Amino acid sequence: MAAFGSLYVVGGARILYSIGIYSGGPAALWSSMLITAVFSCITAASIAEICSALPTSGSLFHWASEAGGKRWGRFFGFVVAFWTTTAWTSFVASNNQATTNFLLSELTVFNVYFPGGVDYSNVKFRVLVWAVSEGFLFLAIASNLLPPNKFSFIFKASALIIGLDFLLTFIWLPIGVSKTYGFQDAAFVFTSQYNGTGASSGWNWVLSFLSTSGVLTGWDASGHIAEETKDASLASARGMFWAAVTTSVLAFPLLIMFLFCSPSLDVLSELDAPQVFVSIYQLALGKGGQMVMTIVAIVGLLINTSLATTAASRLIFGIARDGILPGSKWIGKADANGQPRNAVIFIGIVSALLLLTIIPSTVAFTSLVSAGAVPTIAAYALIPLLRLVFTPGQFSHAKWSCGRWSTLFCVIAVVWNTFLLCVLFSPYEWPVNAQDFNFSCVIFGAVTIFGIVSYNVVPEEAWLARRAGLKEPAREGVTQAAIDGTDLDKLNT
Repeated sequence: MAAFGSLYVVGGARILYSIGIYSGGPAALWSSMLITAVFSCITAASIAEICSALPTSGSLFHWASEAGGKRWGRFFGFVVAFWTTTAWTSFVASNNQATTNFLLSELTVFNVYFPGGVDYSNVKFRVLVWAVSEGFLFLAIASNLLPPNKFSFIFKASALIIGLDFLLTFIWLPIGVSKTYGFQDAAFVFTSQYNGTGASSGWNWVLSFLSTSGVLTGWDASGHIAEETKDASLASARGMFWAAVTTSVLAFPLLIMFLFCSPSLDVLSELDAPQVFVSIYQLALGKGGQMVMTIVAIVGLLINTSLATTAASRLIFGIARDGILPGSKWIGKADANGQPRNAVIFIGIVSALLLLTIIPSTVAFTSLVSAGAVPTIAAYALIPLLRLVFTPGQFSHAKWSCGRWSTLFCVIAVVWNTFLLCVLFSPYEWPVNAQDFNFSCVIFGAVTIFGIVSYNVVPEEAWLARRAGLKEPAREGVTQAAIDGTDLDKLNT
């Protein structure tokens, strides 16, 4: 999943492009992407260090529990476990809505009449989006309930769709643009601005980070399977860091190409399709060409959602086996094939409930994107903060280490990701009213409360109960060493 997420950066960049282009315009989008790339890699280096010291499944919530030390570790472990669960289920939900946006944009391409218009301000259209999104969610969940030998074709299809999408995006789109409305000049790409949010000019620019942070988040996925990775203290940490670097290296030139291939800002502002890239493909490639590109995008997103559900089910299965979630006994139970079937069903139920936010809100998509990114970004900020406050210097001598930069990288990660939280909590359209409200702060607050309640309800002896039964003394030794403050250099030798 980590590899797929890094390589399929074109999918994420395309989905979030319109959010960025309407927030500050091209100048804000490319500069924000460059800034995000640098600080995401620094954050990844900081988190990778604790991954190297503690290569355990469950990743973020285990690292938070160890970074919090003896007194606060269990508390922060519970909270981050709920954050992580929300992040992945929200990602599954928003991916299905993104897929729906591509599909329903065909209504505008072929001028199909829809009562009230194909626009999120129309509650009838939002109900349609919700219904279709739930249908795509059903497909993702159903695919994950297939026997393992039948599900394997999805992994094989992922490589094909990645290659095809990249080929068409980097070759066919520029050729189409050159033969139609033509490329934008450097002044448009690097200096032009646009305010499509109604916010003040400064904050409108800042809102472009909502787009760039969404594209460059999720590199911690390789840590979810650390216990299944050979030489995990090195391989998983490297995987996390280089996933962030690879995604950044791919995302920036891809974005620059999108900007050179973009119609003018006046034309962009008049495009009314739910997914702006469908309209761009129509302008550049005609109706037939855009149909091909849209089908490829939809198939890619369907596969991405299915694989995201797979990764999320393993993570949530591990959290449930540690006794944290309500109904953990049921969620953490494997089926006859050893698959986390109940965890998959749990993801489907929660994602379906999250998709209901589409109906009351005109900005439900940005709310879902924020709800998916906020818990992860919050964990990216919290873990380095806990290291600085409760366990300073304790994980800086792991096999994969930031060395003398360790403390500085922790400080940068805390400041940077706290800034991103402010962006993700912000309204996206101004002036703010009930329909424009960003639900991410409500979702995040509720989830945090659930984590605190669970911390107080679940017996302390049930905390990490699964680990007590593991017959992996080396791994257990690392975890206990972190708790006791033992020299990790000796354990990692």
